[in-house]
Amino acid sequence: MDPESVVRELNFAKEWFDRSTKCLVEEDSNFAPSEGSMTTAQQVAHVAQTVDWFIEGAFRPEGFDMEFEALDKKLKAIDSLASAREWADRSFAAAAEKLGSTSAEELAVVLPEGPVMGGAPRFSIVSGIQDHTAHHRGVLTVHSRLCGHTPMMPYMEM
Repeated sequence: MDPESVVRELNFAKEWFDRSTKCLVEEDSNFAPSEGSMTTAQQVAHVAQTVDWFIEGAFRPEGFDMEFEALDKKLKAIDSLASAREWADRSFAAAAEKLGSTSAEELAVVLPEGPVMGGAPRFSIVSGIQDHTAHHRGVLTVHSRLCGHTPMMPYMEM
């Protein structure tokens, strides 16, 4: 897969995520639908963190960091939707830069064997990012409705 196509698919995931979560406001930052679940801000930060995780894992010789407790600790400190959105903007931009500046040959390199996409071509991480982002986009539309907002349709402006 060529770098331009990979970046285009990544950008679609970001666009759809932003559009469907646009109705959330800073006052919704610390909303959680149940005790122990991630807040709205933490959900957005988790999407950003996972984009970073996919990029780092796909380009590290040892593969993906499986220390999920350490990753989770970083999320616990997030209490601002604005800062979580800024993180997501930075993460998607950095991912687009990295993937866009990687040759088609490098994107086709097979990921190391392991529990996360082992044996798949490197470019397949974009499908993982899309799927993960879509999952949290859905969770956040539920947050939106529980906070009294109506989320936009993700695939088009209305």
